[in-house]
Order: sequence, then structure tokens, then C-alpha cells
Amino acid sequence: MRQYNTVFSTTLQGDQNSKSQISPPTSGYPKQSNHPTSNVPTAPCLGFGGSEFGCWSLVCVYISGNLHYNVAGLVRRPLYFIYEKLLSREIKQGPIPTHLGLILDGNRRFAREMGFDNLADGHREGARKLDTVLQWCGELDIKVVTIWVLSPDNIQRSTEEVEGLFNVIKEKMEELANNPVVRHYGYRIRTVGDLDALPDSVREAIRKSEQSTKNHGERIHNIAIAYGGREEIVEAVKKCIREKNVTSVEELASCLTAEDIASHLYTCGIPDPDLIIRTSGEVRLSGFLLWQSAYSEFYFCDALWPAFRKIDFYRAIRSYQQRTRRFGR
Repeated sequence: MRQYNTVFSTTLQGDQNSKSQISPPTSGYPKQSNHPTSNVPTAPCLGFGGSEFGCWSLVCVYISGNLHYNVAGLVRRPLYFIYEKLLSREIKQGPIPTHLGLILDGNRRFAREMGFDNLADGHREGARKLDTVLQWCGELDIKVVTIWVLSPDNIQRSTEEVEGLFNVIKEKMEELANNPVVRHYGYRIRTVGDLDALPDSVREAIRKSEQSTKNHGERIHNIAIAYGGREEIVEAVKKCIREKNVTSVEELASCLTAEDIASHLYTCGIPDPDLIIRTSGEVRLSGFLLWQSAYSEFYFCDALWPAFRKIDFYRAIRSYQQRTRRFGR
């Protein structure tokens, strides 16, 4: 089963390792403005002598370059399809994570690389990608999917960008209330984080999505909004202290346990994440599920979140399956 990795390495590996190479949602081909010969000047020459021949030579180079990219794209697509099927067959024979964590990173960079005028459009593309990834998780029977869409630090960005983010989150939460993927796979929506930091309209959209899926029992979809891992731990400790009936600091210190804190986390009652995937090439957690990820496996993918492909997803699952989990023992 491993032989196909070398067969496709030339075609696929460069695409996986390059941060700048992303597959646009509609075409899958580089923009013409990025082509090395896209700035070749046009000339009104019709003959083949002297400078006219040079102009026609440049035109031929330009055309052949575009043909090269188009042919490469036509060849790449069936190869991706075959490779995806081989990966799917392989990973379905191994252990599948029960709880998958996703750090959805790279929306702003995607917007810039695609030439969007508004960064919020990059976040909207990321919101659309969520439906596809939830379907992939459902196909593999992953029971819990936790995504991180907004941190306390994100709220400190410019007013214009934060308002755009809130609008995208509101739109997505409203859409999730009747989302066909959510309903088909039985995802129950749960939001975690400091929801008081959100506008009333966003909180109302969250309430409706949770209410509409409260009877779904097959899977859980946690959405971390205005969430910070440090803040979550601090809140859990505060709740523990309030519940302890003690008379001194020493008594409190002696009776406080890790289990006490874990029982007051947002994810209480849910298994800790088996695998956490972060897109965009950043190699850090940035505060995502700090307590719960003590024994999680990590996979960092170069693809920007809106350009995250099924083969990227499958590679992450395969990487998880190739590891031996010892949980510190």
C-alpha cells in the first residue's frame, strides 16, 4: 500500500509543502497574473521578420506556458482522485479518532492571495469549507468535532475586521440551524467560550442553532467562540474554589485535584481530543484546548483553511494512525 506514495510524490508533494500554492475553490489553477510570462507585452506585428519575429516568439512562449499549466491541471485532477481513493482505502483499515480538534487558520491569508477586497470574504470561504469537513468527519464516523473560530486576541483586531467576523459567525450559526450535513450526520451544536463578549445578535444565532439540534445524539460539534484555553482553566478553578466548603487556603490546596478542575471545563463529559489539526502552516496551539490536549496527537498542515483538501484531511488521519499512543506511560 505504501508504493503509491512514491508514485505520486512528484505531482503532489510540492503542492502540500508550499504555503503559497493553494487551490482556489472554483478553478484549481494559478491566476494568470501569477504566471511568469503574464507580463509579456503585446505587439501589433503581423510579419515574421526582424523584431516582429521576436514578438511572435514571445507570444508563442506565453501560449505554451498557459498550455503547460492547463495540461498540468488536467493531469493533476485524476491523479488526486486516484490518490484520494487509495488514502481512503488505507485509513479505513486503521483506528479513527473519536474526538477531532480543528484550528481553522489561514482565512485572512487566503483572502489576500485570492485578491479579495474584503477580508470577511476569506472568513466566509472558511465557513463554507466547514460543511465539507463535517461531511468528511461523518463519513469516517468521528463522533466529536471541536473547531476554534474566534479567540479573545482576535477580538482585539480592528473594529472593521471584528465586525466582519461577527457577521460571518452570525450567518454561519443561523445556517447551521438547518444545515443538511448537520442534520444528516446528527451533529448536536454546542458553543464554548466567553459568549458574553459577543454581540446580542450573535448570541441569539448561537441559541437558535443549539436549540434546533438539541435532540441530535449521534455526534457533537463543539464551536469555540471567544475561547481561550487559559481563560477556560482559570474559570474552572474559580468554580472549584466556590464549591469547596473549606475554611483556609491550606485546606483548599490539599483538597483541590485535577479531576475537580476537569469536571468544570467546557468539555466536561466529552473525551479529550485524540487528534488536533491546524491549517496554514503555523506550528503552535495558541491556547486551543490546553488542558484537554495533554495527550493529543498534533498535525500541522500547510494548506490554508479554505483550501484544505480531502487528501490533506486523509493525510492527517493516516499520520495519526502511524503513531503509537502511550499516554505518558
